Amino acid sequence: MEIKNKKAYFDYEILKEYEAGIALAGTEIKSVRKGAVSLKDSFARIKNNEAYVINMYIEKYDEASIFNHDPRRERKLLLHKKEILKIKKDLEQEGYSLIPLKMYFVKNKAKLLIGIAKGKKLYDKRESIKKRDLERQNRY
Repeated sequence: MEIKNKKAYFDYEILKEYEAGIALAGTEIKSVRKGAVSLKDSFARIKNNEAYVINMYIEKYDEASIFNHDPRRERKLLLHKKEILKIKKDLEQEGYSLIPLKMYFVKNKAKLLIGIAKGKKLYDKRESIKKRDLERQNRY
């Protein structure tokens, strides 16, 4: 099972990608296995030399008791210190962001693919739309 952030590939030009583990609570991992996750409008940030994903929506688990999780809480990303320092250095450039691209499982562990991205201009987005439409027409 794979959850993609389709909007990220349209709105941003992805320059580098990193695979990070993600620290989840018990009820969160159950919701992720159900596929009740949205990466839309989420982003990542580095605070105190630790990476966090912010505004990622994980639906509350229905079968949980009163100890359910907050759907949009900050979640810690598990990266090596060297990777965090590289990302931090890249993000110092003007107009660069850290965006979650995909969430998937590797050996029963939730992983988040994050990318260093630069926002596309309107004319770049139009170009993407044209390319996609041409590919669609050529298929049929």
